[in-house]
Amino acid sequence: MANMAESNVIQAPTAAATHRPATARASRSLGAALVDAGKLRIEDVERILRLQREKNLRFGDAAIRLRLVKQADIDYALSRQFDFPYLLPGESDVSQEVIAAYVPFTPQVEALRALRSQLMLRWFDTDPLHRALAIISAERKEGRSFLAANLAVVFSQLGERTLLIDADLRNPVQHRLFGLDNRVGLSEVLSGRAGPETVIPIPSLAKLSVLPAGATPPNPHELLARSPLPHLLQQLAPQVDVMLLDSPASEDAADAQHIVVRAGAALIVARKNAARMWRVQGVSDTVSQARATIVGAVLNDY
Repeated sequence: MANMAESNVIQAPTAAATHRPATARASRSLGAALVDAGKLRIEDVERILRLQREKNLRFGDAAIRLRLVKQADIDYALSRQFDFPYLLPGESDVSQEVIAAYVPFTPQVEALRALRSQLMLRWFDTDPLHRALAIISAERKEGRSFLAANLAVVFSQLGERTLLIDADLRNPVQHRLFGLDNRVGLSEVLSGRAGPETVIPIPSLAKLSVLPAGATPPNPHELLARSPLPHLLQQLAPQVDVMLLDSPASEDAADAQHIVVRAGAALIVARKNAARMWRVQGVSDTVSQARATIVGAVLNDY
């Protein structure tokens, strides 16, 4: 795992600080972040600073040499300095299945970031009106909701204002993944019993908001086919940079086709050694019939 370099410029220095070396200012800022996170005590910081001066070390290296912190603690503090938020186990209701929120320096999350780059190049950056993308699959348990949740996190970590909409009104998952109340959500908005204020910001993950599915309605297909859905997306579009719609599996119903039409584009998810090609081809045909863009396909092996 590549370690992030420590920043030499953290904030505008005071008059008294302008004569200090830049590395000393950065050390104090990193030390403050570790103290705020409960990883160091004030007296620990003094010990680290003494060793840092004696051995000409970086603050993080000195702290690790004294066995006061681990490399994971340094990475966490640095993420706060560089405005790259991620979570520690136990500090949030977000499920640890959302791996991009907890272990952002793993090969799996690097693959998600590579996918994010492709989506930016192929869809989101190609036209200012391209804000929405449906995540679809042929069958359940292919990793569609997992991918949608983690993609939403990596987009938010890039600084994109990201909205994740759980449009699977039959088997919703996103409220569980993000630890949210699911009593009110998309189904209530589409039925006219709630408004866009139902969108829930995720405080621990800046730039990310989630619209849960809400109560399971008796008529999900009809709700998704009505005009409120495109109207809702138009209302929300100016407030976000990226909208990801977690769509129901095509095997369950024809709901996904309505969602793809409204989004204008789709990313197809298939699970390695499990997906059947004729079903994946059927999903592709569904997108084509909806006159929407297939931005790409993901072979999920997680």
